[in-house]
Amino acid sequence: MTVPYAFLFPGQGSQAVGMGRSLHDASASARARFEQADAVLGRALSTLCFEGSEEELKETANTQPALFVCSAVAADALAERDIRPACVAGHSLGEYSALYAAGVLDFETGLRLVAARGRAMSEAGRTAPGAMAALIGLDIEQVRTICEQATEGDDLAVVANDNSPEQKVISGTPAAIERACGLARAAGAKRALPLPVSGAFHSPLVEQARLVMAEQLAGVTFQAPSCPCISQVTATALTDPEEIRAHLIRQITSPVRWVESTRHLIESLGLKAGLEVGPGKVLAGLVKRIDKDFCVQAAGTAEEIAAL
Repeated sequence: MTVPYAFLFPGQGSQAVGMGRSLHDASASARARFEQADAVLGRALSTLCFEGSEEELKETANTQPALFVCSAVAADALAERDIRPACVAGHSLGEYSALYAAGVLDFETGLRLVAARGRAMSEAGRTAPGAMAALIGLDIEQVRTICEQATEGDDLAVVANDNSPEQKVISGTPAAIERACGLARAAGAKRALPLPVSGAFHSPLVEQARLVMAEQLAGVTFQAPSCPCISQVTATALTDPEEIRAHLIRQITSPVRWVESTRHLIESLGLKAGLEVGPGKVLAGLVKRIDKDFCVQAAGTAEEIAAL
C-alpha cells in the first residue's frame, strides 16, 4: 500500500555546503539537472552547492536558487521511484520547489523565477534596511501584541513566520525589532535572538521585491497542479493556477503561516506522514512541535531517499 505523503520543501536557512552532492553523484538525471541549472544561470551553481564557501552560500541571491535546485533534484529522485505527493507545501522560498513538484512550473521557469526572487529580495534589503529576530516561548497573539507595541511612526515590526507553537520570527526596521526583543523578554520569552539576515523579509519593507515578482510572474504560464498546493498566505490548499500565481506575489510581504498550514494538511486533508524534500531537517523539527503524531522523514540525500 502506498503511503500518501505530503511533500514539504524547506526555505532559506536550510542551506549547507555539500547539499545535493550525493544526489548528483548517484544519478545521471540529477547530474543533468545540475548542469542545466548552471547553463540557465550562466554560472557554476553546482560548485557553490557542493564546495562553495558558507558565506557565499548564505547570500540571498545564491541561497534561493541553490535550495530550489537541490529540492527539485530530490523531488525528481522520488518521482523516479514512483513516490509522488498527495499534497505539497513549502516554507517561503520552498513554495517554488513545491510548485515544481506538483507540475505547476517546469524546472527552468521555476529556477529563473527563484533567481529573480533572490536578487529582488537582496536588493530590497539594501534599499530599505531591515532586521529580523526569532522569539522563543511566546504564543502568536503575544507576539502580535508585542509587534504592535514596538511599532512607532515609521518604525514597524510585524510577524514574519509562525513556525511552531513556540517559535515565531518577527521582521521590521532595526529600531522596532530591538524594541520588540526587549518587550518579548519582559513578557517572558525564553529567547529573543536577532537573525543574521540581509533584509526585513515577509514585511512591508520588501514591497519593492513584491513589485518585481509581480512583473516576473505575470508572463509565466502556470499549469494545473497534480495535487493540492498549500499557500502560506492563507494556510489553505489551492488548485487553481491563477489563484496560485496571485498568492506567490503576495507571499513576499505576507507572513509564513507554517503552523496553520501544517494543521490544514493534517486536519482538513487527512494526511498522516510527510517527506522533507530538500536539504536539512528544519521542517521535520517544526512539524514535530506542531503535531507529534505527524511523521516527517528526511528525503534530501540519495541515502535518505533510498531508505524510503
